[in-house]
Amino acid sequence: MFFQSTFSTLAAALDARIISGVSMILFGASMVLAVGFKPLAEVHNTTHDTRHATGFPCH
Repeated sequence: MFFQSTFSTLAAALDARIISGVSMILFGASMVLAVGFKPLAEVHNTTHDTRHATGFPCH
C-alpha cells in the first residue's frame, strides 16, 4: 500500500513537471516567433518602454 501511494505521488509530480516544461518551451518558442516577425523599431520601442516601466536604467 505504501509503495503504491508513493509511486502515484511521484508519477503525479513528474507529470506536473513535464506539463510545465512543455508549456514553457511552447511559450518561449511563440515569443521568439512573435518578436522575430516584428519590425526592428517596434521591438526596440517595446523593450525600451519596458525597461523604463520596471525602473531599469537603460541610458
